[in-house]
Amino acid sequence: MTIFDSLFFSTFKHYKNRKSKNANQFATIYISILQCAILLLLGMFFAGFSNQMNMNTMSQDKAWALFIMASVFIFFKNWVQYAGRKRKVLNAKMLNKKTQNHSIFLLWMLPIACIILSVILWQAV
Repeated sequence: MTIFDSLFFSTFKHYKNRKSKNANQFATIYISILQCAILLLLGMFFAGFSNQMNMNTMSQDKAWALFIMASVFIFFKNWVQYAGRKRKVLNAKMLNKKTQNHSIFLLWMLPIACIILSVILWQAV
């Protein structure tokens, strides 16, 4: 089980208690936003690194198009992964293990922090 699975189930458990019908949808959206924010942060880091090394590998328009395509792929992958049988199998595994309960505030601060760092790196480029 990956760290994203653990974060997914922490979010899922929090929203399961509050809004049981939409818990899976909220958790899937959360994990997708987190993965897209991490992808954005890595992209901005490598863009800044390439700029410092004076490498012209890709234009900004092509990089944004690639990011959008990767984000759509991430949302689709997470929708398929966490909507069906695999989520039920992972949920059964999570019931047997003692899991950490993360604060929902800290869970939502992860993608926000990644986006803020991405903006800071974008200003540096």
